[in-house]
Amino acid sequence: MFDIVAGAPLNHLLRANAWARDALKPHAGKTVAFRCLPFITRLTVLDSGEVTPAAAEAAAAVTLTLTPGLMLRVAAKDVTAWRDVIIDGDTAFAGVIHHLWQHLRWDAEEDLSKVVGDVAAHRIAESGRTLQRWAQSGGDNLAHSFAEYWTEEQPLIAAKQDVLRFTADVDQLRDDTARLEKRIELLRSR
Repeated sequence: MFDIVAGAPLNHLLRANAWARDALKPHAGKTVAFRCLPFITRLTVLDSGEVTPAAAEAAAAVTLTLTPGLMLRVAAKDVTAWRDVIIDGDTAFAGVIHHLWQHLRWDAEEDLSKVVGDVAAHRIAESGRTLQRWAQSGGDNLAHSFAEYWTEEQPLIAAKQDVLRFTADVDQLRDDTARLEKRIELLRSR
């Protein structure tokens, strides 16, 4: 079931990006399995560069295993997430999938323009981008406020200058202790 759900939006993106279909064409007939237990999604690459749900008997050329937490990182486009994916099988095919994951983007404005027209689609998309920037800014401001509150008002975390001062004091104490040990050694040797 998940194969069908995953295949349709992916094919929509592939149809809009000829370069992505061209990247997949050399792997026509190969099947990729995405494992995020308890679910497994299996897709086979067609000659056209699009994908279709894999036949039940089709062996996977590459299996990509993800944990649920890793799946969230992948969905959030965390660039470090790919190194935690367990790859079993054709690494060249996995490399193409990784390249698509990094560079394949949905042009929502283009799809929206087919429904409401170019001008309205541009305005709606721009409103969405403005809302996204506003939410990002609000999140940054909230995080900064919490950090300031926890370092100044209710010290739950240490301020940077306090940590630097503490490490300098520890270094000074270590050096003083080493000098004291040397003096004690020197006095014992007399």
